[in-house]
Amino acid sequence: MNGVLAKKRVVVTGASSGIGAAIAQTALQEGAQVVFHALDQAELVPLVEPYPGQAISVACDLSDPAAAKTIFTAANEAFGGVDCLVNSAGIFPRSTIDTDVLSQFDPVFHINVRAPLLLSQALIHQCRERGQAGTIVNIGSINAYCGADLILIYSMSKGALMTMTRNLADTHGAEGIRVNQLNVGWTLTEGEIRTQREMGSPDDWHTKIDTAGAPRGTLLMPSEVAEHAVFWLSDKSAPVNGAVYEVEQYPVIGRNRAAGK
Repeated sequence: MNGVLAKKRVVVTGASSGIGAAIAQTALQEGAQVVFHALDQAELVPLVEPYPGQAISVACDLSDPAAAKTIFTAANEAFGGVDCLVNSAGIFPRSTIDTDVLSQFDPVFHINVRAPLLLSQALIHQCRERGQAGTIVNIGSINAYCGADLILIYSMSKGALMTMTRNLADTHGAEGIRVNQLNVGWTLTEGEIRTQREMGSPDDWHTKIDTAGAPRGTLLMPSEVAEHAVFWLSDKSAPVNGAVYEVEQYPVIGRNRAAGK
């Protein structure tokens, strides 16, 4: 199959919905063989069934340190190796300095930071052993720079992920390993819809978005983020390494937010 990811073997975590699912599906369309990962196998089955030989599913809990080995073992058995990794899975519980930060810290950092670290380690070790290049794309957040008032621990985790991205890129670039991060803005995912409902927002909240938060008046869509992710996975983004690219509707630096610009 032709495409910018032809002959690439790609692992995507959190691929049962939202940004992860969109990335995995777009990677398939661009010719990759794709490992769809999620916690629930039942959610993955309908996503991979239409693509025999090109897609497989792996269900495991990323809070378990053994998850990376489970995912890479399945990928190696199905496709003979892994060329690209997308660390997309993440959790974003609401938290402030006044919430029970002790109970929330480990779960968030285990999934949002430790799991990407262990998966990246697995890819880098495999690339070394086989003498091959590799590409990692980490799905970060615009909140990595500061974060909103209700997502303290999540914001911290994305900041840690950003530092890991740059460190691994700087350390392993000479080995043919590229590591880049997408700091994604407000996106209309199933998880965001669920969170807004839990916060008491009306069902049509996403149709009434203030342009101060989304200048075009609508949120980002997972498919839009996926197009950017595929570019950074592909050789078209070479030789850039250690980049943190903002998938957002406004410039982060120098923005006149009060004026809605």
